[in-house]
Amino acid sequence: MSSLLNKILLLTILVLAFSSINAEENTIKSYNQYNFYSGNFDFSDDKQKAILFGFQHQNEMLERETFLGNISPITGGFITENSAAYIYTGIEWNYDMGGKMIFTPSFAPGLYSEGDGKDLGHILEFKTEVQASYKISESSSFGLSYNHISNASLGDKNPGANSYMFNYLKNF
Repeated sequence: MSSLLNKILLLTILVLAFSSINAEENTIKSYNQYNFYSGNFDFSDDKQKAILFGFQHQNEMLERETFLGNISPITGGFITENSAAYIYTGIEWNYDMGGKMIFTPSFAPGLYSEGDGKDLGHILEFKTEVQASYKISESSSFGLSYNHISNASLGDKNPGANSYMFNYLKNF
């Protein structure tokens, strides 16, 4: 089943990428960025690792320039092949590294349901993430990200989960 889901995700990414490359660039600033991602949930735990699929929205109308850089709100979620799910909202910092590279750390508290997957010890979990992206056009980027999810010892146990993802980011 995960093979079929991977093929569907890859096809979706390719269609979106080629449609954005061939389309005329819009001169009006886009205010919504969507991040479609897939990867390996808890890759460091051989017994619990699973394929994940996720979606994230960034509203650039609410972005702010601060002494830390450009900060904007994010909201998203993912589901694993074992029916574990996580929904979150938080903030991200976007650092233009010159040229076409962007570095994006983020922090987002959220709600976790283990499904048939890993028990992380609490419903409230915190996600910290770093992402490096490469712009392929004014409205599309590909990226690689790594995150850690932990309950900060709110529960009786706090095993945490480390994940990596491949990202397709699209501005609309």
